[in-house]
Amino acid sequence: MEGADLELGELLAAAEAAPPGESVDVVARDLQKRFGAERVSFLFVDLIGQRLVRLTAAGADVTDGAEPIELKGSVYDSVLQSQRQHVEPDGQGGRRVITPVTNRGDCLGVLEVTLQSADDTVLEQVSEAAHALAYIIVTDGRFTDLYHLGRRTTRTSLAAEIQHQLLPSAPCCEAAQFTLAAGLVPADDIGGDTYDYTLGRDTLHVSITDAMGHDTNSALLATLLVGALRQARRSGCDALKQADHAHRALLSHSRGLATGQLLCVDLATGLCELVNAGHPWPLRLRDGAVEEVKLDVNLPFGVVAPSSYRLQHLQLRPGDRLILLTDGMLERGAATADLASVIHATGALHPRDAVRALTAAVLDACHGSLRDDATVLVLDWHGDRSGPVEQV
Repeated sequence: MEGADLELGELLAAAEAAPPGESVDVVARDLQKRFGAERVSFLFVDLIGQRLVRLTAAGADVTDGAEPIELKGSVYDSVLQSQRQHVEPDGQGGRRVITPVTNRGDCLGVLEVTLQSADDTVLEQVSEAAHALAYIIVTDGRFTDLYHLGRRTTRTSLAAEIQHQLLPSAPCCEAAQFTLAAGLVPADDIGGDTYDYTLGRDTLHVSITDAMGHDTNSALLATLLVGALRQARRSGCDALKQADHAHRALLSHSRGLATGQLLCVDLATGLCELVNAGHPWPLRLRDGAVEEVKLDVNLPFGVVAPSSYRLQHLQLRPGDRLILLTDGMLERGAATADLASVIHATGALHPRDAVRALTAAVLDACHGSLRDDATVLVLDWHGDRSGPVEQV
C-alpha cells in the first residue's frame, strides 16, 4: 500500500498544480500513465438527482455527446445506490469501469474509465483515484463555476440562483450517529424554500424554511431569514433563540412572512430540541409505520403578534427516520402523491435515494410542473455508535 499512497500523493499534488477546472484531466492523465486508461470521463449528478451530465477529459475520444443521461434504471443508478464499483466488458475487448465519486455521503457522480485489462489491485487504485477526485472537486469548486454548471440541466432563474447560494454546498452528510440528505425541486425556477444544516462537536443543527411569495421577492426574504438563522446559530444560540432572532430580523427589515422548523439534535442522546414556526408537521418512520409528528405550531416568522416561540422536545430512537417537508410537497397537484407509501417503500434505502424517490413522486403527481417549491429533508438516526463524528 506504500506505493499506492505515493501515487495518491502525486495525484493530489498534480491536481493542486493544475487549474481548478482541470480536475478530470489530472485524474485522466494519472490513470493513463499508470494503467493505459482510455475514454476517461466524470458524470455529474444534476441538482435534483434525476440525470447525469458527462464531463470528458480533454482530448478523450468519447462520442456519447453532451446530452443529459437519465439516471433512473441505468447502470450509473445502480453504482450510486450501492456505492460499489461496476465492471463490465466494453464491447471492444476491454473493460468498462464505473466508480462512485462520493464525499462524506454526498454523491457527486461517477468516474467512467475504459481499461484494456484490470486486476483487483488496479480496480482498487481506480477506486482510490475516484475518492481523491471527490475531494479535488469539492476543493476546486471554491475557485470555478465549472462544477456548479455541471450539475444544471435546465436554465436557472434569478430567484433560483439566489436560493441555491443559500443552501449547504453538500445536500448529504454522514456521521456515526446519523445520515442526512435533502432535495429541492424544481431546480430551475424556485423561490422561497431553503434547508440548512451544520455539524458541531456535540450537536446537529437542522432547519427547513419556506419564505412566502414568489420569484425574487421570496428569494430575497429567504436570504434575510437564512442569514439571521446562521448568525444566531454561529453565535451559539439554541433553536429557541435562533427562532426569536430570525423573527425580529423579518419584523425589522421586511414585511414578509416565512414558516420554518428548527432542530438541534444532541449527538450523544438523540434528544431533539425544536421550534415549529407555522410549518407542516414532520413525518416519522418508526418500526415500519409512518406517522405525523404532531407538534405544537407557533406563528410564522414575521407575524406581528405578542406570542413567543415555544421550545419542544422530540426523542429520536436508533432506527428512526425523520422526514421534514415544505408545503410544496403537500399542496395542490402534489397532494395526489402518496408520500407515506413512498416513505415506507424506501425505508431500507439510503436517505439520498429516499429523497430522490419522494421528489420524483411529487414531480410525477404534478406531471413535471410544480407551481411551488417542494423541499424534503430525510434524517436517519443511528444512535451513539461510540465512534468519532466526522466534521463537515
